[in-house]
Amino acid sequence: MKSITFAIPCYNSAAYMDKCIESILACGGDKGCDDIEIIIVDDGSVKDDTAEKADRWEQLHPGIIKAVHQENGGHGQAVNTGLANASGLYFKVVDSDDWLDRRAMEDVMAYVRSQVGRTAPTDLVIANYVYEKVHESTRTIMHYRNVFPEGREFGWSEVGHFNPSQYLLMHSVIYRTELLRGMGLQLPKHTFYVDNIFVYVPLPHVKTIYYLDVDMYRYFIGRDDQSVNESVMMSRIDQQLRVARIMIDAVQLPGDVPEKRLERYMENYLSMMMCICSIFLRMINTVDAEDERDAIWRYLKENNSDVYRRVRHSVLNMGTNLPTNLGRKIGITGYHVAQRIFKFN
Repeated sequence: MKSITFAIPCYNSAAYMDKCIESILACGGDKGCDDIEIIIVDDGSVKDDTAEKADRWEQLHPGIIKAVHQENGGHGQAVNTGLANASGLYFKVVDSDDWLDRRAMEDVMAYVRSQVGRTAPTDLVIANYVYEKVHESTRTIMHYRNVFPEGREFGWSEVGHFNPSQYLLMHSVIYRTELLRGMGLQLPKHTFYVDNIFVYVPLPHVKTIYYLDVDMYRYFIGRDDQSVNESVMMSRIDQQLRVARIMIDAVQLPGDVPEKRLERYMENYLSMMMCICSIFLRMINTVDAEDERDAIWRYLKENNSDVYRRVRHSVLNMGTNLPTNLGRKIGITGYHVAQRIFKFN
């Protein structure tokens, strides 16, 4: 068994995938890469030589790098394919335009390697991520040192309070592979924003956690076609709504969540997702968009009326769902102010 599998979804990624792969290869450190697996998932790339590059990397590092080619299925299907092919004790997704920090990964890999052979290895390993806004020459570190104990394994009952800007993203998590397989995790095809499902739905299955206060993941922000670009998010609002509905269906709060602190965190995460849906529908500002906004809130109410009441009347969602055109403008302004304060996307 490999210590860890890194899955890299690639779709026309030839311009930047090399940096990502090289950063992962550096994670082996002095002990080398023999216990590391890198699965490059070519998601039906046709506009560049992503597929050929993936094959060349496999030829250069046999037994470490595996190139898998599939018909285009989107980011979620590429993650599914990576998970299906993984042989590592742990599973980590790294997007092809991002990279890992070598110094931070020394600590992460030391812990991951220490779990190999244990009867009950830790379910979830967490580290910090960094927004790398390359075109602005700025970076923002997202840490959890106020939330999680350090230097030991712990459970949800010991988790502290998450600040408004603190959420677990795909960038910060490393799951035990068999935990994801055992719960049957499958992300939807041809859908963006499925990373929210990846970091939300498995959480009730996690019993043990380990946090390292190191800046592991470097999250590139700045490409015009990036899925978190504001105009792109508006054009793909149907997919954001689909992800929100899947999250509502997948975990029944509080019934599926045995620990109160985890329940509170997951409710806050769902509240954030509902806020994103609302604010971008209000930015679109059409009759159809308003109908969609009503529909997503109605969907939550029909599926979980108690959570609906708490989430709908939270400060976050009251502010972004104020009635009238003036209320719409106030909500959008508040979103942009928060964007500047908390430095997200």
